Amino acid sequence: MREINMGVSIGGVEFQNPILVASGTYGYGSEAKDYCDISGLGGIVTKSVSWKPRPGNYPRRIVETASGMLNSIGLANVGVHAFVDEKLPYLENFNTKIIANIAASSTEEYCNVLRHIEENASKNLVGYEINVSCPNVKDGGLSFGTNVARVEELTKALRPLTKKLLIIKLTPNVTSVAPFAAACEASGADAISLINTVLGMSVDIHTRMPRISTVTGGLSGPAIKPIALAKVYEARKACTIPIIGIGGITSASDVMEFLIVGASLVQIGTANFINPNIGNQIFSELRNLLIDKGIVNIQDVVATLKVADQMKALGW
Repeated sequence: MREINMGVSIGGVEFQNPILVASGTYGYGSEAKDYCDISGLGGIVTKSVSWKPRPGNYPRRIVETASGMLNSIGLANVGVHAFVDEKLPYLENFNTKIIANIAASSTEEYCNVLRHIEENASKNLVGYEINVSCPNVKDGGLSFGTNVARVEELTKALRPLTKKLLIIKLTPNVTSVAPFAAACEASGADAISLINTVLGMSVDIHTRMPRISTVTGGLSGPAIKPIALAKVYEARKACTIPIIGIGGITSASDVMEFLIVGASLVQIGTANFINPNIGNQIFSELRNLLIDKGIVNIQDVVATLKVADQMKALGW
């Protein structure tokens, strides 16, 4: 059997494989320890952390939808001080990369949170994912993620504060992600991740009331995968920094699609709620898929979409 190179390097950080778990779907890591081998993952992106603890939105905050789910958690979290005192030390027990997701309502808060984590970082914390795109927070998240100038300004403010990976998580709730991807690269980001959830809603026809307390929320799951693929493809054409693809991944074939359109790594999100061990299962399936196709290095798959060949086949 051929030896398959499943490793991925971005910004000088070596990930043992391209399978990460998405922020908000895996807690802080400890929640999943009895259900899977955390050390088998390429990395964990932690639940979002802000300067102060947040209780989040009032229930009902999650509802199942066709091929997905709608959530309006409101970035409930323990706050950065509890995060560095209680959560990061625990994660040192696992042989996998840790990325801290940061959410805030001002540039100052983003900077303060990153500084505090940086001063107390554990040995396996390799970077930060900056959430500028959550659609269910009214006090700043959406305005950052839908304004190119603000995304650029924030990235420039954060870049001097750390030598670790700086990843900007982009929203799909814009006309085009291309200018955002280009702005992140120009401002010093090491990578971008996309997509976050798509704005949506669900209604109870019997009560004529919204099914979640905030009326609208974030749609995730297999229903958004075609949108996510299109956004990753668009971003790949607009920038050269690595892309982490997110949206509706439930199988190795899904991962391959994201790699082909230009992602170097992926994050598994909603599927973790169904099966907390799905990341390890997809890794095994992906490795076997590469063997079947005679691919020795997983990075040889990245950005290999044959658009020109399709045009030629169609006689264009």
